[in-house]
Amino acid sequence: MPDRIVSEEVKLLDHVADVLATAPERQFPSEDSLVEELEQVREQLLRGQGDEFERAALTDRWNNLTALRRQLEESRNAPVIDPSSPYFAHLRLREGDRERDLCLGKATCLENGLRIVDWRHAPIAKLFYRYQQGDDYEEDVSGRMLEGEVVTRRTVAIHQSTLERIDAPEGTFLADPAEPDGWRRISREAPKLAGGEGAALRVHTEARPGDRSLGTDPGGGLRRSDKHLPDIAGLIDPKQFSLIARPSAGFVAIRGTAGSGKTTVALHRIAYLAYDDPAIDSAQTLFLVFSPALRDYVSHVLPALGVERVRVLTFREWALEQRKRLFPALPTQTREDTPEPVMRLKLHPALLAALERQVAENPGPATAARAVDDWLSVLVNRPLLEELLHSRTDGRPSFSERELRSATEWCRARQDELLNWVDGDRDVPGELDPEDDALLLHAYQLRVGPIIGVGKVPLEYRHLAIDEVQDFAALEVRVLLGCLDSRKSLTLAGDTQQHVIAGSGFTSWSGFFTDLGIDGTAIETLQVSYRSSREITEFALELLGNLREPDPVITDRGGPPVEVFEFTDSGACVAFLAEALTELAIAEPLASVAVLTPDGETSELYERWLIQSDVPRVHRVTEQDFRFAPGVEVSEIQQVKGLEFDYVVLVDVDDGNYSPGDPSRRILHVGATRAVHQLWVTSVGRVSRLVREASDRARKEERT
Repeated sequence: MPDRIVSEEVKLLDHVADVLATAPERQFPSEDSLVEELEQVREQLLRGQGDEFERAALTDRWNNLTALRRQLEESRNAPVIDPSSPYFAHLRLREGDRERDLCLGKATCLENGLRIVDWRHAPIAKLFYRYQQGDDYEEDVSGRMLEGEVVTRRTVAIHQSTLERIDAPEGTFLADPAEPDGWRRISREAPKLAGGEGAALRVHTEARPGDRSLGTDPGGGLRRSDKHLPDIAGLIDPKQFSLIARPSAGFVAIRGTAGSGKTTVALHRIAYLAYDDPAIDSAQTLFLVFSPALRDYVSHVLPALGVERVRVLTFREWALEQRKRLFPALPTQTREDTPEPVMRLKLHPALLAALERQVAENPGPATAARAVDDWLSVLVNRPLLEELLHSRTDGRPSFSERELRSATEWCRARQDELLNWVDGDRDVPGELDPEDDALLLHAYQLRVGPIIGVGKVPLEYRHLAIDEVQDFAALEVRVLLGCLDSRKSLTLAGDTQQHVIAGSGFTSWSGFFTDLGIDGTAIETLQVSYRSSREITEFALELLGNLREPDPVITDRGGPPVEVFEFTDSGACVAFLAEALTELAIAEPLASVAVLTPDGETSELYERWLIQSDVPRVHRVTEQDFRFAPGVEVSEIQQVKGLEFDYVVLVDVDDGNYSPGDPSRRILHVGATRAVHQLWVTSVGRVSRLVREASDRARKEERT
């Protein structure tokens, strides 16, 4: 006989299905009469007849009818319950002698005793996010004080009208036809602070095909048998919900470790705000990301949250679009051979002050042409740049005299080529750096005024969200801040431990806010890492070494240890991986795997070798064209920022590819934290010193 909890949830779902099946179809009044009256009022207003009082009365009537029509359209477009997955959470509340069931879903249905409420809008939904099972609650809900006890608090996974998973404090229940009663119970683990026990790391110096299998623990036991995870909205914790539900006006800055839900909060915050303000779900909201891969991922997630019209772009895409409109005479070709010091100079926060001084000290017409002159002048003004770079005392890498001279001379040579190209000489290169777009846009803002959008009106966003903000330059974000409307609604999400673009100049949140001209902005920290297992999280944090931030990180589940495999040659490594990946494809056909390499040449080799070994569904990622589908993605490690996979294999992790230093620490940390369930590390020869040191530190912590 099934457990009591299973019986209760099955009974509830049966009741919900019965009510939804018999619920009358929603009926809406016709708007024909409204449209007809609106036409009559419109004609009278256009004729301009009557005195001032009559025209005022007609205007009031027009406004009232328009509001009624808008309400009718909104009611027609309101979300409806999906019978195949009607809710994702279940509360049972006791108030005095009365108990009632409340379900959370993506739409509201209150029929025949059934209570399903939209988690984004219903005030009572906050009881789920703020209280745990057994807690007493006291909350003001729509002007009424509710007091009682949360008797039951569970999340469920319902697919195709079938209950497949129940998560409760008493345990997790999985639908399993192999069990006598059709259900299997597994225990739940309490969250623990990462780093308390040390990374669970095993090193295999003589790995052989068949020794180990992905999806198993070192003893060969299966680790994963369930793919039916709860609805993401049901997994939002109280801290995340408090950020999501913040008022729309003002800045929200979210800091958190990999997998702590920063992107989740930013996405759900948009969905939450859009429910109360439909203008949020429009091109007036912009979600900016660091990479095309993350752009594609977010573009798939937002529609699933009921948000379909928000623009999702990389900063380079957005900036190029604006620059081409404001400066149509400049070339659109992107330069690909820019020296590193030049790119670092153009992204440096000192350029903000340099542009401001250039405009202040050189009066001139408020035109785009003059903004171009400001941009060109700043990049070759070595005395000004030297003064501003040396005046900074925030610890950013300084430019040597040689580097600065070389960079400004390079810019002067490209400036001469550009001016000749603009004058019609097509024998010289007509190219700009991607970093030039932000400089030109900010020069325009300083010299001319607000950026002009389509229709020749100022570009003003109702809400702006920036993910992975630690890899944006302050200059780029300053440009974006100038495009917000009067409400200044902004969400920033980032993690300095995943800062991989050294040239952006980001060294700390406080310094970043100072460069942006933002005073007193509080940073909200998410400390619970939900993506990776405890073992993966601990290992990834140890990889950071001295870059690791002091804040504790909490993980909510354990898993297989991180394992390192050292091989004598590449062929042995490929044979080992091919067998493991083939077995995984049979055992878990829906699994997503990332094989992460140090460079493109290695990616090509592993793709060819794995395909020749008949590993199914192998895909080489080029230009971040991830499939987000089951199978094996072979990619350079630099491309996976912001993404996640069931399994991750870091290959060729040796000192030649990952030399000891901060950049290698950060990129390995990013690669490791892409894994949800299991992480392997391979090398031909001895594994990287960074991995060995992480192992040693973990063992010392474990002994203490």
